[in-house]
Amino acid sequence: MFCCLRMCGQLRKPTTGATRFNNSQPEVHLDAAHMGPDVILLSHQLRVTGTGGVLATAPLVQSKSYFEVKIQQNGSWSIGLGTHQTDLSRKWGGGDRESWCLCSDNATRHNDEEFRPVVAARCKQPEATNPNGILNNSVAAAAGLIAIEDLQEDLLMTTGTTEPRANELDVGDVLIRAPQRDFPDEGDVVGVAFDHVELNFYFNGRNLEVPFRNVRGSALFPVIYVGNGAILDIILDNFTHSPPPGFERILLEQSLL
Repeated sequence: MFCCLRMCGQLRKPTTGATRFNNSQPEVHLDAAHMGPDVILLSHQLRVTGTGGVLATAPLVQSKSYFEVKIQQNGSWSIGLGTHQTDLSRKWGGGDRESWCLCSDNATRHNDEEFRPVVAARCKQPEATNPNGILNNSVAAAAGLIAIEDLQEDLLMTTGTTEPRANELDVGDVLIRAPQRDFPDEGDVVGVAFDHVELNFYFNGRNLEVPFRNVRGSALFPVIYVGNGAILDIILDNFTHSPPPGFERILLEQSLL
């Protein structure tokens, strides 16, 4: 009887120790203690809407950190890094010396300074259709579509005739394709990579090549600003796109000691 009780006590000890260890490792999420007064947090504090900014609960202390933000619903938004001193009551990030952000109006901002457009301004497009209501070839090519002549030539090479087969898409179906986006929009994912030398932004895994350099702060946190109905999710693990080489999820400071 005594031996059985002693064995039970020995089995319980690791369980208690494991519980204490787990409690000392809080989950990283958006921080209700550091957000604007009109910000709303949802989905276990991983989703943000309303108006204003919110920081994450953990600073970026490791040498190479990465996180993602998914645009669930469009509006105005800013994504980047900020300190505890940044003004979270604003709709836009980068409005002071304490935040560095990519913004939904095709700009990056810091210290209330707007930098060059993320995506270069497009030239004026030619008229989309000719007098017969068909897309001009130049417009079709710019949008990554197939021109009428190209379609007819392809049909001639593959079928011996310019007449499409009955079970093939007609010209209208082929031409109606959405052009590929070159800036984040609803449904897209923005990646943020920081190595204490450069802050870089990624659009669905592609580097936007608009880095901030010499980003300095006593403690830098992920920051998201929203407005005009925007809904954004922060992704801190199980990323949609692979981080750049050497970068990884945000590690809690306790785990680095």
